[in-house]
Amino acid sequence: MNKLDAKARSLIIRLLVEGNSIRATSRIADVSKNTVNKLLIDAGKACSKYHDEHVRNVKASVIQCDEIWSFTYAKQKNVAAAKDAPEGAGDTWTWTALDSKIKLIVSYMVGGRDSEYAIEFMDDLRDRLANRVQLTTDGHKAYLEAVEGAFGGDIDYAMLVKIYGDMGGKTAARKYSPAECTGIKKRIVEGSPDKALISTSHVERQNLTMRMHMRRFTRLTNAFSKKVENHAYAVALHFMYYNFVKVHQTLRVTPAMAAGLTDRLWDIADLIAIIDANEDAPKKRGPYKKRQLKISN
Repeated sequence: MNKLDAKARSLIIRLLVEGNSIRATSRIADVSKNTVNKLLIDAGKACSKYHDEHVRNVKASVIQCDEIWSFTYAKQKNVAAAKDAPEGAGDTWTWTALDSKIKLIVSYMVGGRDSEYAIEFMDDLRDRLANRVQLTTDGHKAYLEAVEGAFGGDIDYAMLVKIYGDMGGKTAARKYSPAECTGIKKRIVEGSPDKALISTSHVERQNLTMRMHMRRFTRLTNAFSKKVENHAYAVALHFMYYNFVKVHQTLRVTPAMAAGLTDRLWDIADLIAIIDANEDAPKKRGPYKKRQLKISN
């Protein structure tokens, strides 16, 4: 099978992590959509595996968690009437855990928003931390059981509950703009968190970064994910780029460097090297076996 050279693959990866869609990337790089999609899948698998193996023993201090909404194939209300809707169609949530000081995405997960996902997400976060941290989440009730089960009393945990006003009517402002935040409540759940550090501002700002750098997260477009697996691969690639390649303006280094996970600045060529290293050696053809996708880190 023909394989693109490193320069062409680097261009495709750079276009994807800078927010271009599959179609736009194929036009700019002068390759087929299938070629772009195949490279995205390979990159997502490699980046997910690297994150899982190497973002460990993180010496964090202040962790903020949030969930960002998107959808796959069709919005949830339209899934029942959608033609040939694949498994996983509808609401798709991406859970993120960000250290607000070193800006590292310590853990992430793609899936639903119920207690089962919350428990798995918190268990994964716990396994990646090297020390006790202060944790802030929003008021999503699923966090209560999940944090208790993962950390017990070994955490300083608080919830930040936002209170929103009613915009009223069926106006464009109500449909396309968030309701006005009229107040907040800081609820201490476990330990002794510093009240001055009870915030979700940094992880919510990360939501904007995700929407800017992943086209499938952009609202009111036709660039949404058609398969939840590809959505998860795009997320894995984005966070690998964000943690190891993209220099954070306030840090002047990458989050991975600030966390001590690497001692140098990576570039796109390093991502290509990870993809190449993750490729399996050629095997004899045999019966097709569907592999289960791992979409949490």
